[in-house]
Amino acid sequence: MSIKETEQQIVEEFSIFTDWMDKYEYLIELGRSVPIIADSAKQDSNLIKGCQSRVWLDAEYSSGKLFFRADSDAIITKGIISLLIRVYSGRSPEEILDADISFIDKIGLQENLSPTRANGLLSMIKQIKAYAVVYASKNV
Repeated sequence: MSIKETEQQIVEEFSIFTDWMDKYEYLIELGRSVPIIADSAKQDSNLIKGCQSRVWLDAEYSSGKLFFRADSDAIITKGIISLLIRVYSGRSPEEILDADISFIDKIGLQENLSPTRANGLLSMIKQIKAYAVVYASKNV
C-alpha cells in the first residue's frame, strides 16, 4: 500500500466520526495499540524537541527502508505519533521526503489540537523527515 493509499484509509476511518470528541477517543484507542518500545530506546537522543509531552522516536534503516517505533507519556500524543508511524514506517527515505501531509488537514487534526499539541505534531513530522534526509543523503 502506498503512502497516499494509507493516508486515504486514515481519512476514511476518521470520516466515520462527526464529533471531535469521538475522534479524540479514536486517537486514544490508536495510542493504546502502539507496541511498547524498549526502555533502551527511551533516551534523550530519541526525544522529539518541541513537544509539550515527552515523545520518543526511534528509527531503524533496513533494506532501503526506514522503520519507526515511538512512545509518549501522553495518550493522545501517542495516538498522533501512531498515525505518523502508520503512514511513514516501512518506506524509503525518498518516499517519506516526497510525501505531503495533507491527510492531517483532511481529518482536521491540526485545527482541533491545542497550539502546543499542533506544534508537537509538526515537530514529530520534522523529525521523521530529518531521519529520511540523513538516510537519503547517505544513499545506503
